[in-house]
Amino acid sequence: MSEASSVREPALAARIEQARRLAESGHVLRAEQAFLGILRDAPNETDALNFVAICAHERGQFQQALALLERANHAQAGDPTTLTNLGVAQQVLGKFDEAAASLRAALAAAPDFFVAKLRLANVLEAAGRAQQALPLYFGAIMTAQERGSWLSDATTAPGLRPLVLHAMRTVAQGRHQLFADVLAPLHARHGADALTRVEKCLAIYLQEMPASYADPKQRPKFLYFPDLPTQRFFERGLFPWYADLEAEAAAIRDEMLAVLSADSGFEPFLGHFDADQLDGYLGGTRGTPAWNAFFFFRHGRVNEENRARCPRTAAILDEVVPLCRIRDHSPEVCYSVLTPGSHILPHHGVTNTRAVTHLALIVPEDCALSVSGEARGWEEGRCFTFDDTFEHEAWNRSDKTRVVMLMDVWNPYLTESERDAIAELTVAIGEFNEAAGLH
Repeated sequence: MSEASSVREPALAARIEQARRLAESGHVLRAEQAFLGILRDAPNETDALNFVAICAHERGQFQQALALLERANHAQAGDPTTLTNLGVAQQVLGKFDEAAASLRAALAAAPDFFVAKLRLANVLEAAGRAQQALPLYFGAIMTAQERGSWLSDATTAPGLRPLVLHAMRTVAQGRHQLFADVLAPLHARHGADALTRVEKCLAIYLQEMPASYADPKQRPKFLYFPDLPTQRFFERGLFPWYADLEAEAAAIRDEMLAVLSADSGFEPFLGHFDADQLDGYLGGTRGTPAWNAFFFFRHGRVNEENRARCPRTAAILDEVVPLCRIRDHSPEVCYSVLTPGSHILPHHGVTNTRAVTHLALIVPEDCALSVSGEARGWEEGRCFTFDDTFEHEAWNRSDKTRVVMLMDVWNPYLTESERDAIAELTVAIGEFNEAAGLH
């Protein structure tokens, strides 16, 4: 329905509703006649123009359909439904550039309009631009299914079913080939045997094989790497660099105290949510709960200003800690501040290819981290590392602030060749999902 419906005269609105009900009950010809009658009295009524145009299109009267839709678009420019129908009419007449422009305009007006994205992908594919079409098909499918559509024939409009099935087949084949091509140079460099577990990881991500979790309490939100030893907290002996890092704990703590005292450079770890949006993420017993961070790296991007304020900490990170570095994704490194009474509620991390290390800096009493029911307190100046793909939570039940240095490091059970492959694969997946319009 177009936005114009909100300003219609009551009598006209009633006629449109009656015509629409005829269409929904399968009386298409009667509905078309009703909409034609509406157009005689309201020549620029966009819903009527769209319906009559679709009927003309179904009869193969493509030029007539195009004229009606151009008229509707002129009457109400920017209506995403009209623009989508216009794109379909332009495509069938071979006007691929015009069709793509109409569909892009529809998505500019309604970015989550998955039918428009599906149609745009089809136009680009028909125009010989399959590489551009692939992520759009994927984005359309994912958005539709998140909203309960395209999960079955019953949730897919009959007229769209062939195109949706084509999109699904195209996505399955295209993504497999795309990511296989990413790994091909690594196979040549390291040998196929070295990347056997990476291939299984990719197959699980693409849902070509089940995850078969070693522990059902482990649930990565993004990427599961199979056949790794499964443990909530890692043994200290797996991280020989702990000793060098812990030797610098006092210097790191001094720089942290300076920025904490200045109370600048900190931001919410979870991003900027309204208070009601924090439900499910944070709870607390004293006022508004807060989990704040002074970032050295955020989603893999360095914060040069913060590093300059803490030069010794920055140098230690560079020299001592084998951070999990993946362009635009990892690491997350920060002073992690949990205010008095705050509780980070149970949640899962994104992938078991990396682990999370904490270096405790300020630890009041009655503070702890629980990983899948196994609770552990922090000891100032000491590290531990855990797998955050298990459900975990943290709390500060004291009346003082708790601070740890939080760092993303590689899972110690990955080989160097597997780390290289995961880094390349994660970047490729991220770029593909961005092109698909998924965030």
